[in-house]
Amino acid sequence: MPSLKEFRSRIASVKSTQRITSAMKMVAAAKLRRAQEQAIAARPYAERMARMLGSLAAAAGGEGAPPLMAGTGSDETHLLVIMTTDRGLCGAFNSTLIRDLRRRVHELEAGGKRIKLFPVGRKGVAAVRREFEALMLDSAEELAKPAPDFSKASDVAGRITELFEAGEFDVCTVVYNHFVSALTQEVTPQQLIPFRLGEAQAAEVPDSNGGASYEFEPDEEEILADLLPRNLSLQIYRAMLESFASEQGARMTAMDNATRNAGELIDNLTITYNRTRQAFITRELIEIISGAEALQ
Repeated sequence: MPSLKEFRSRIASVKSTQRITSAMKMVAAAKLRRAQEQAIAARPYAERMARMLGSLAAAAGGEGAPPLMAGTGSDETHLLVIMTTDRGLCGAFNSTLIRDLRRRVHELEAGGKRIKLFPVGRKGVAAVRREFEALMLDSAEELAKPAPDFSKASDVAGRITELFEAGEFDVCTVVYNHFVSALTQEVTPQQLIPFRLGEAQAAEVPDSNGGASYEFEPDEEEILADLLPRNLSLQIYRAMLESFASEQGARMTAMDNATRNAGELIDNLTITYNRTRQAFITRELIEIISGAEALQ
């Protein structure tokens, strides 16, 4: 049986851990409010940009479309950009993404596709190197330190564009955690290259054969060639904001659970400590009484 000193040391250690997790919870909660506001504010602009590009593409009729929209004409090689965190202690945030990535890789390989990976974040880079090192094409770290920045998103978009122009892949998809609430994050894929609207966004794009008639100056192809690189940066920035908000929510929830678990452990250890202390006292009393009776 452990000694009373060992119990006291264990209780003090758990209390110290509880103070750390409680402080991390408060820091994550403070960051979450700002991150949530930024993620929600970015959604309307990104969605409107996508719908506008869809409308331009419909007006252009697909002829002479820029490569970022038309693609290479093939879908044999897929680049998966996975948005993870640079720090841990955020619950199942990264493990859920890696599990989804593993599933996507297996499904695409079963379909005869070639896979290349572009992990963003130290946790994703480490996981990809551990499981899919031969598939890693490029990587990026420390993009959300101290917070997501559009210039860093533009750097990633520029790197993806360079790889696309070099013929490294045909289809690019970013996979990130979409922020729903502090308790809920949804793994969300979004195809970046070639540009494609989501089902909900496509339903909102008016039919090019009906409604008002527009004349574009310059023409649709030139506008698309200018806007598509900007849209790529914007969609990556949005994914970074959503991922950052999801990270703070996941960390706050994980640290809250850890703080409560530490409190329960302290209570259990305290009860065990008191019982052990009482047993020691009872044993000593019995020894004293037994010795006194032996002397009579």
